[in-house]
Amino acid sequence: MKSSRIAVLAAAALACQGLVLVGAAPASANPAAGAPGAHNAITDVPGIHVGQVQSDTAPYLTGTSVVYMPTMSVASVDQRGGAPATKETDLLSPLNSNPGVNAIQLGGSSMYGLSATNGIIRWLEDRGEGVRVGAGGVAPIVPAADIFDLGRGGDAKARTSAEWGYLAAQATSAGPVRQGGVGGGTGARGGGMRGGVGTASVHLGDGIYVGAMVIVNPAGSPVDPADCTLYGVKYGIGNEFAGYKAPKKKECNPSGASAAAEQPANTTIAVVATNAPLEKAAAQRMSGNSHDGMARAISPIHTLGDGDTVFAVSTGKGEALQINDPADSRQLNAIFNAGANTLARAIAKAVLSSESIGNTTSYCDRYPSACKGMKQLKQWRTQGEAPTVTPETFAQASQALAQTPVPAPVAKEKDKGKGAAASNGAAPASDNSRESSREGMVLTAGSSDGGPGAPTGATVALLAAVVLGLGLMGRHVLGRRRLLP
Repeated sequence: MKSSRIAVLAAAALACQGLVLVGAAPASANPAAGAPGAHNAITDVPGIHVGQVQSDTAPYLTGTSVVYMPTMSVASVDQRGGAPATKETDLLSPLNSNPGVNAIQLGGSSMYGLSATNGIIRWLEDRGEGVRVGAGGVAPIVPAADIFDLGRGGDAKARTSAEWGYLAAQATSAGPVRQGGVGGGTGARGGGMRGGVGTASVHLGDGIYVGAMVIVNPAGSPVDPADCTLYGVKYGIGNEFAGYKAPKKKECNPSGASAAAEQPANTTIAVVATNAPLEKAAAQRMSGNSHDGMARAISPIHTLGDGDTVFAVSTGKGEALQINDPADSRQLNAIFNAGANTLARAIAKAVLSSESIGNTTSYCDRYPSACKGMKQLKQWRTQGEAPTVTPETFAQASQALAQTPVPAPVAKEKDKGKGAAASNGAAPASDNSRESSREGMVLTAGSSDGGPGAPTGATVALLAAVVLGLGLMGRHVLGRRRLLP
């Protein structure tokens, strides 16, 4: 029995919020059970950081968001839309051996934007983070899912790349998360309106949290066509959506907020996280149950034009909760339900935080009476960092990515003490200088990675042979000319 690990079963603030407490931290440092965390964001989950970058300068309207775990964490995924753009999701199956993930990308630019993970991977490699492979090497694990936003800023080729991922990784922090049209949600749309990034959290009690981060870009709509209210608002906790009202009848246009506003290529993607320790199979179950949060806040959902994907992460340490252990069922069910409700709340926050851009209208501009009393919107839209990608920062990231540390060759046993320069009379390099050389070598464009660079010894020998051959041929030709009458 695991009762010694379960401190108390808290009463939820709302009947729809089933909550569980697993001993982890002093209660005095946390809000009441059933309340949002300090930031009301996924970063309230200990061990979760978020970084975001974007550009809304034409022809760009896209970006990248990164959920980063400084300590590799258990993760899984559930994908239900009919048109996903994903990467490394097979690794997350409980049937496969991968131990966890270092980061998860939620990005724009559809399948092209998956290349942004290369920058995240490189940032992690530079920090020595990832699965240990070979002699001192690492393999960072970065699954990804992207939304379709190609061309929404004016050119379908204005999209993210490895540089964007590197910059987003550099921007990660455990603080507040900016919401609305930022990061991977910069070019998002839904129900004929602007979508975006949303996040929320709930404290389950005794230091255990569930958080969610979502990019809302559905083929369906987050708006109830009957009265133009947001489906997800009903799942709010306490005064989370204080000031929100149903739009005035003169503003409400059901036909403009219904399924008729479907777009052919979209996707809603999310990460749900908890610091309760979960086995990999339980994480997969959490990701699947959290899709219910999408269904509660968006209709229709999981269409053939969507790539709806939810990742689940457990940063917790210690004895993991298991889906096949009856003693864990009550706690797991509460965590799973909290994941679904938290995701529904995050979807509503994303829509409310978005602002109109170009010809794409936001919910609050379409229905101003609904948002007029919501003073918290400014905070949602401005708290947290979300740097804009500029030519200068892009160039800096490009330079960082162009320099790949390469270890110097290790001397063979028979060559020890001779030194690499012994053949030309130079003194053998010291151990310290050899180590310095090992750390300082780099691969840059046009070097030994396949591009033009300094000739190797073999190349010099080949060139010498060619020159010698040409010289002998010349002497032979001259000799024949002398013999001619």
